[in-house]
Amino acid sequence: MVTSSHSFNRCAPPKADLFEIADYMNPILRPKYRMSMEQRVYTQNNDDHSLELVGIPNNVVFTPSSNPSETSSHVAVAPPKVEPLTVSIPQPETVKEWYLQVKNVETQEVVTVIEILSPKNKKVGEGRNKYLKKREQVLMSLTHLIEIDLLKKSEIMPMNIDDTIKSDYRIIISRSDRRPQAELYAFNLAQEIHSIPLPLKPEDEAPLIPLQELLHSIYEKGSYDLAINYQKQPLEDLSENEQLWINNLLQQQDLI
Repeated sequence: MVTSSHSFNRCAPPKADLFEIADYMNPILRPKYRMSMEQRVYTQNNDDHSLELVGIPNNVVFTPSSNPSETSSHVAVAPPKVEPLTVSIPQPETVKEWYLQVKNVETQEVVTVIEILSPKNKKVGEGRNKYLKKREQVLMSLTHLIEIDLLKKSEIMPMNIDDTIKSDYRIIISRSDRRPQAELYAFNLAQEIHSIPLPLKPEDEAPLIPLQELLHSIYEKGSYDLAINYQKQPLEDLSENEQLWINNLLQQQDLI
């Protein structure tokens, strides 16, 4: 079983990560709270790569141009036969983003939102801009935000961070009553992923989310040791020490 923080991000898709968190936390949160997995759906224009949030369509009512019971007095004449040409129409790409939200069962108030960042969130461009707008909406509300960044590449999300703090991965907990201050859990490849508190209402104690334990569960249930070719270098831009650590870990578990 691979225990690196990177495996949590690389092996399982974010949807699996989020499902595992919700599955573990819901028995702890009930009966006052419920954690659910939600989805944002965007369409991406192939021409300018812009993203548009897909909403629920309005009901469309069609009105016939004439009464179908009426019989036309005109006699239809067949048009001359014309062979159509074949053309290609660009199709918009569908982009799905999954996240978790914790609601108060009685009031239906969204108490906490949990995001696991995707490459599209971090890469400079329209995807990042859309995510940052959603992030700002949460930060301006009374909802707590947990942001889990297990991606080594691309720019980190906006935050005032000390230059002496060097980490490839980070978890931010922004409590609504403590903003702009937030809690930062910074760690690197060989370090265990921290168990983090799930902030709720002030009168309720924050239960812990055991991320490292959930990593192991996802890895075992998904049989990811059979899906990953460990004979190849699993990561890019590794330092010599990181590559040595990975090799030793894989050898211990007979994966290489």
